Amino acid sequence: MKTAVIAGAGPAGLTAALELLRRSDITPIVFEADTQVGGISKTIDYRGNRMDLGGHRFFSKSDWVMRWWQEILPIERSDTQDSDDLRISYQGQSRSLRPDARPPLSSRSSLNSSSNINADAVMLIRQRLSRIFYRRRFFDYPLALNASTLKNLGALEALKIGLSYGRARLTPRMSETSLEDFFINRFGNRLYQTFFRDYTEKVWGVPCTDISAEWGAQRIKGLSVSKAIGHALSRPFRHSSDAAQKQIETSLIERFLYPKLGPGQMWEEVARRISDLGGRIHLRHRIVGIEHESAKISAVTVLDEETGMRQRVACAHFISTMPISDLIACLQPPDLRVQRIAGELPYRDFMTVGLLLKRMNSTGNRSITSSNGMPPDNWIYIQDADVRIGRLQVFNNWSPAMVADPSSIWLGLEYFCREGDDLWRMEDGRFVDFAASELEKIGLVDRKDVLDGTLVRVRKAYPAYFGAYAEFDRVKPYLDGFTNLYPVGRNGMHRYNNQDHSMLAAKCAVDSITGAAHKRDIWLVNAEDEYHEQRSAS
Repeated sequence: MKTAVIAGAGPAGLTAALELLRRSDITPIVFEADTQVGGISKTIDYRGNRMDLGGHRFFSKSDWVMRWWQEILPIERSDTQDSDDLRISYQGQSRSLRPDARPPLSSRSSLNSSSNINADAVMLIRQRLSRIFYRRRFFDYPLALNASTLKNLGALEALKIGLSYGRARLTPRMSETSLEDFFINRFGNRLYQTFFRDYTEKVWGVPCTDISAEWGAQRIKGLSVSKAIGHALSRPFRHSSDAAQKQIETSLIERFLYPKLGPGQMWEEVARRISDLGGRIHLRHRIVGIEHESAKISAVTVLDEETGMRQRVACAHFISTMPISDLIACLQPPDLRVQRIAGELPYRDFMTVGLLLKRMNSTGNRSITSSNGMPPDNWIYIQDADVRIGRLQVFNNWSPAMVADPSSIWLGLEYFCREGDDLWRMEDGRFVDFAASELEKIGLVDRKDVLDGTLVRVRKAYPAYFGAYAEFDRVKPYLDGFTNLYPVGRNGMHRYNNQDHSMLAAKCAVDSITGAAHKRDIWLVNAEDEYHEQRSAS
């Protein structure tokens, strides 16, 4: 029996495992150190209230990814039964999102039989609303040139921002190497300093001048003031049922799919299918050693975190989503420089406080329509520098099923930190109190309305684009030298991917294993602004 060992049961690892089972005779064996599958896309259940770590919009410009998701979790019929024209349209092609009109995949099997139908195993179509909270006021995100923005900024400040943007367009920074260069060229210095600099440095913990412009190219892509204005002007003429919105910059999409029970529901269902088809998934198992010779991985050593026992597992292929720093430590390359670079690659860690509330304060927020003051946003970017919270999720607005009691408000308060710093070291209960006090400080809540709270820590949540990352090109050729090693996923590639990028990298790995593509295609995923448009599978 040919086997592929897969390190990690996040979107990349599980996608690779299911694709191997569908398209080959190779048996995947997945080792996951956590107690549940999904990676950062898992869903945390706290007393019936579900937490999405970071917020996962199920949107992709890849037809293959959109079909893959819908095959696992179809769109809820109530979202489509009255919408005969709900379609995905792109480059003159159109495809319906209605469940009964989706073309069947060749891999669809008895796992979708009527005996397995679960009323909650569906995707919802959600409206997207994200805003900026700055100077105790709400701003549109992306910023719009409307009366609300002008009122919040003041006419003089708005004029200064406009003049600064015009100056940036006329005399852009010719050498665009840092993230600061990237932002100023697209938004102007005044807007950069007002809305981008402090928040970005809150997220990454270093000045924008120290972060590579490559981060902006991958995460913000073609978004700019001119495109934001064009998006606003074209809004009345766009087809309202186009849920794919492929011609819209990712930061501007207005509708997305979302699993009814949170993102982890998708990956729990994928894990079930992998097991039913003969694949193996081992939780609380960590890969701690890798054997290789003649440029080929031959076996891994796996530690059972529960028993402390170690075992050797032979493999024909090795698909890795483990952090490259850990991967290189296991491979022990003779090149000491490669070891040093990998060991010094920077990461940003992440903490989310789940906060249950009776009500929130409106703070002049005219968008609120609920009686308990809940804002309509999916998430809110907190720009103010006098608090350390980076972003606020309103889980009720992702899916009503995320909240045990629909009359309460279930929030996710996101903090970006470094393992071992003052935030990370804070005791759980104290941190929950600290987070609640920050929301009270900026006027969004009163402490007396807090009902409950919990804290989740995530290590190495975000691969960072500064420090040793500047030398990363020295590490990639070493990894590529192994004929049966496939680094995929966010940490596996040290690339700030969305989950659809991670899935596409996993698909490329399986394509390479099955002879359908070259291994080098993995590194092309999310490396170009127009990757999805030019290379998406249809």
